[in-house]
Amino acid sequence: MGGMTMCRVLCVARAGFYAWLHNPVSARDKDNQRLLTLIRDACSLSGDVYGYRRVHGDLNEIGEICGKNRVGRIRQLNRIKAVRGYKTPRRIAGRPSVVAPNRVQRQFTVVRASQVWVTDITYIRTWQGWLYLAVVIDLFARNVAGWSMKPTLSRTRAGRADDGRVASKTGRAALRQRHRYSMQEAR
Repeated sequence: MGGMTMCRVLCVARAGFYAWLHNPVSARDKDNQRLLTLIRDACSLSGDVYGYRRVHGDLNEIGEICGKNRVGRIRQLNRIKAVRGYKTPRRIAGRPSVVAPNRVQRQFTVVRASQVWVTDITYIRTWQGWLYLAVVIDLFARNVAGWSMKPTLSRTRAGRADDGRVASKTGRAALRQRHRYSMQEAR
């Protein structure tokens, strides 16, 4: 079948058919292939955590002009996906949680130093996994009296938060005594 017959059957202009025949890959496809290598480089540098918006921002920083939807489409066509976040730590089934009694009774004004401490335990997401942070705060000075960070959560972490504490020995002994008292209540 000749070129003229094909153009008439397909309702295509002859000039466009012959242009495609001599150059089957369009300039847009070539540009998309070049962008694909830049997108893959940006994703690998970020550890595959960047989505199309941040990759688009990285491409703009190096002077590449393109739309964010184009970046998203190229990623989708080539099945490039961002790594999802970590799972949050879940409560271990078994023993019920022990709630400590509220001895402060919302009286946060204290007249002497090392009289009342409050503690809190939280978890922080890092690249290696979860990190648990226990903090002890002196309510009089409103400063951190001690803290402890460990990769696992155990009963002794809050008691170890006073290891880095800069205070008098009597204050440290009182904190350890209160910790032992709360540990006995937990049992």
